[in-house]
Amino acid sequence: MKSKPIIGIPACRRAIGAHMFHIVGEKYIAAVEEGADATPLIIPALGERIDLPGYLTRVDALLFTGSLSNVEPQHYGGTPSLPGTLHDPERDATTLPLMRMAVDAGVPVFAICRGFQEMNVAFGGTLHQRVQDEPDHIDHREDKDAPLDVQYGPAHRVHLVPSGLLAKLAGTDEVMVNSLHSQGVDQLAPSLLVEATADDGLVEGFRVNGQAGFALGVQWHPEWKFKESAFSRRLFEAFGEASRRYQATR
Repeated sequence: MKSKPIIGIPACRRAIGAHMFHIVGEKYIAAVEEGADATPLIIPALGERIDLPGYLTRVDALLFTGSLSNVEPQHYGGTPSLPGTLHDPERDATTLPLMRMAVDAGVPVFAICRGFQEMNVAFGGTLHQRVQDEPDHIDHREDKDAPLDVQYGPAHRVHLVPSGLLAKLAGTDEVMVNSLHSQGVDQLAPSLLVEATADDGLVEGFRVNGQAGFALGVQWHPEWKFKESAFSRRLFEAFGEASRRYQATR
């Protein structure tokens, strides 16, 4: 019996009490295990100490997750963050080079929220640190005082490019998505192609241009209760299918 593909999930490095932990939200693990029908493998955020090529030889795909932390602006030439902004330099030092290495090697990549922003930065794009402060954009943050089901509930629509992968998977050119982010795409990296935009023009989805395999990023959170959304289920099914195709070539 053939084993399931292995999907690596880079962790965040976070202090919990007096100790540091490398953590991944359970919702992402569940989406990989059940939605993509794959075996999740948590990759520690060790930065320059990690053997990235070694991990790439062991995984059949990579999922880059959302996080409470923001990509540090030094990585895209941005101005210093406002005091109190949460950063995770060890994650940045792990995910940014890993993203490029994976795509260059043809390893399937699915990037969500912070991972979506990492993908843009990894390929040479820039970010708005606070989309809500930009005059041409709406506030894309969630109400942190609301119940989780409200925070992760449908917040705004996105328009899917008719010829894109997202439109093909959705079977339509418009979907409602949740919205829980402050950072967002400013300048899109030259090698990325827009797959989805919000009403205010903010890029909400893209793929890597010229990449034959699965190299996709979305700004929203399809992993949240993915079983309840046909579109979210299809996203993770397609990601799992890509991981199995890659596994068959190894």
